[in-house]
Amino acid sequence: MKNVEMALEGNILTIKVDISKEFGLSSSGKTIIIASTEGNQSVTGAETIKVGLNVYKKK
Repeated sequence: MKNVEMALEGNILTIKVDISKEFGLSSSGKTIIIASTEGNQSVTGAETIKVGLNVYKKK
């Protein structure tokens, strides 16, 4: 994962992303990647739950 933190407390999943970071252009070159789970990821403590996240901004 890039720039993504997940925390599970009881039934509440919190996702943290630092929107000041950048990881370069997307493959299409139209957007700048800020954060990504890079596919679906299991939530620690609830492995049957999956998260797929992409955070980006226009170039």
